[in-house]
Amino acid sequence: MSNAAESEIRQLIEGWIPAVRVRDISAITAPYADDIVAFDAVKALQFKGKAAYQAHWQACMEHCQGDMIFEIEQLQIHATPDLALAHWLNLCGPAREEGGEDKSCYMRVTAGYKRIDGQWKVIHEHWSAPFDMETGAALFSLKP
Repeated sequence: MSNAAESEIRQLIEGWIPAVRVRDISAITAPYADDIVAFDAVKALQFKGKAAYQAHWQACMEHCQGDMIFEIEQLQIHATPDLALAHWLNLCGPAREEGGEDKSCYMRVTAGYKRIDGQWKVIHEHWSAPFDMETGAALFSLKP
């Protein structure tokens, strides 16, 4: 294990969170490798390439209106000097209005990183929600 690499990945993730909160698509996708393969919980089976995943992020951010919650919990990072894996639970959704219903939910996230030309890049990202096998319904109400 490389503590320096783990620290670098943690800094990358912590710098990425504010970009999502303000819906800055360029900053959100800046750490993605050009040939990223992403599995998102929304819309498509997979996204191949940074341009395709960037378009997906754009569509998702346009769908999200108003203030949003985007918080990482239980972050775990495993890293060697050139490869890293991170996984966490991500609380996301619209911010709760006073007296309103909580519409945020937890998603599961796994991200793979590779050092390319001296910089860490996300080569794979996977967002998912657990589901009920009998009904096919996503289980958005689960809490850690």
